[in-house]
Amino acid sequence: MKQYSTLAITVLSLVILSACNSKNTSNTETVAISSSDSSKTNAMIIKEDSVSYSDGSTSMNGFIAYDSVSTAKRPVVLVVHEWWGVGDYVRKRAAELANLGYIAMAIDLYGNGAQGTDPEVAGKLAMPFYKDPQLAKKRFDAALAKIKTYPQADTSRIAAIGYCFGGAQVLNMARMGENLVGVVSFHGNLVGVTPDKATLKAKILVCHGEADQFVSPAEVAKFKKQMDSIGVAYSFKSYAHATHAFTNPEATEKGKKFKIPIEYNAAADTASWNDMKIFFAGVFK
Repeated sequence: MKQYSTLAITVLSLVILSACNSKNTSNTETVAISSSDSSKTNAMIIKEDSVSYSDGSTSMNGFIAYDSVSTAKRPVVLVVHEWWGVGDYVRKRAAELANLGYIAMAIDLYGNGAQGTDPEVAGKLAMPFYKDPQLAKKRFDAALAKIKTYPQADTSRIAAIGYCFGGAQVLNMARMGENLVGVVSFHGNLVGVTPDKATLKAKILVCHGEADQFVSPAEVAKFKKQMDSIGVAYSFKSYAHATHAFTNPEATEKGKKFKIPIEYNAAADTASWNDMKIFFAGVFK
């Protein structure tokens, strides 16, 4: 009898393990369980949609993630990519935002899913948007129009986050008067469109690496002076020993490959994500 019980337990364990592995092979859905009481688990099924939208003749390829179990409206977060282009990293961030209860969209600012395969190509892709902020706004607005078609989107509560190039762009969106409740820049450039208190509606959180060689102390000082001069509500978080691109686990390898001063910093990544969650809890009230 004892041998039979042991065999039965082993078989049952293998069945459960097989079922779990089967769920993890899905390309379109991720199951997350979150509850403080294990007897009352509340399952979230994160649906991940690849979407196409356009700005005139330019086609763009985005990615939308949300909990498909709940039909309730939830806050919207747009995610703007690094200068490398829309890819797995910002898609992962969109899925993580969906796990927090938002509907999130990784947007394709460059168009046609263009990728910066090296710093030279990435710089050429990014430069037109630094030179012409209105071009970036048109592309951002096209993505915004797309996500607003989702019935889950609470169009009264929209925010944006961005990484490096994307951080600079979401700050510009705020300064150009986009109707956003908040923006978060992770290791982004800080100086762009001149801010105007009459048009700037969004609250701002900047997550900055103290060791960032692409964003100088002079640029930090200029940003703070601009914001302070017009009384803008902003928070500036600085993380010790963190370089440019500190939130991206791929940064260290890319930094070595292309000989540029970028590196992943797990402590700063976690701290900045937690700072974002606190910020959103405030602006999405």
